[in-house]
Amino acid sequence: MTLATAKTRSGTSRNGRNGRNGRYGRCGRSPEGGPPREKVIDRGAWFLVLPALIPILVLSVGPLLYGITLAFTDAQSGRTEPTEWIGTLNFQDLYHDTLFWESFRIGLLWAVGVTVPQFVLALGLALLLNQRLRFRWLARALAIIPWAMPEVVVGIMWRLVYNADAGILNETIRDLGLGDGRDWLTGLATALPAVIVVGIWAGMPQTTVALLAGLQNTPDELHEAAALDGAGAWRRFRTVTWPALKPVALAITALNFIWNFNSFALVYVLTSGGPGGRTRLPMLFAYEEAFRYGQFGYAAAMGCVMVAVISVLLACYLVGRLKAEEEK
Repeated sequence: MTLATAKTRSGTSRNGRNGRNGRYGRCGRSPEGGPPREKVIDRGAWFLVLPALIPILVLSVGPLLYGITLAFTDAQSGRTEPTEWIGTLNFQDLYHDTLFWESFRIGLLWAVGVTVPQFVLALGLALLLNQRLRFRWLARALAIIPWAMPEVVVGIMWRLVYNADAGILNETIRDLGLGDGRDWLTGLATALPAVIVVGIWAGMPQTTVALLAGLQNTPDELHEAAALDGAGAWRRFRTVTWPALKPVALAITALNFIWNFNSFALVYVLTSGGPGGRTRLPMLFAYEEAFRYGQFGYAAAMGCVMVAVISVLLACYLVGRLKAEEEK
């Protein structure tokens, strides 16, 4: 074999199609001048993502953009004239609408009043279910029953519980000799607290499941080492359990606040926003403006304001998470 033949075979082995650098050679580009291998892989990834991306664009992003556009028009139901572009007039009217800002205040009270007790009770239940108890599997199954029930069913069930004449709550109060009961869902002072109790009960299982998963990821060796060092139950929770549980707690609390602020079905079934607007959440107010009074443009402006507020809260949460990750 001549030296030229050996060089030729060596070059083919190192840089050719069958060499260790593959068909694209060392520079990642095909000998024919085709696209780099990374671009080919990226195209394949986009084709794999498309089946999940198309429904999101059609069912979420598309309606969102349409709703934002609708907020700058005078769209109304039953109108024969063409819809006209009116700029920020809906937002100017909304700025001076005291009823909307009152519903916004009620929505914040509802979201905080449900989210905070929900987290505290769910944390206690998760700590209990994390212990080695008898029939723990049954307790865990029973704890998620409210989560498996549709909100409409939950609302109907609790309306029966709060019924002024034959509800189980008023019957229990009468049997205990504590009075004749109250009109819980129609009283001005009791409607919002009664609805908040239902919201806590309905949403607590999902928070419990998330916190329980975080607790089970905490190594038992850390608790055992802390106990050997003489740390009590509270100190072990503060120094071992909570630091491991904190990321999950922050995430589920932020999501719960967003979900609760956007609540609709549960409160609509219970009170329909009454009495006297005491439980009229922003979503209920926007629903009434759109489908009871036919002011689609004005209702879309309300939706834009709520989306902006939720986006700001979500951005604050993400910035806090990023700072926490950087500190680590």
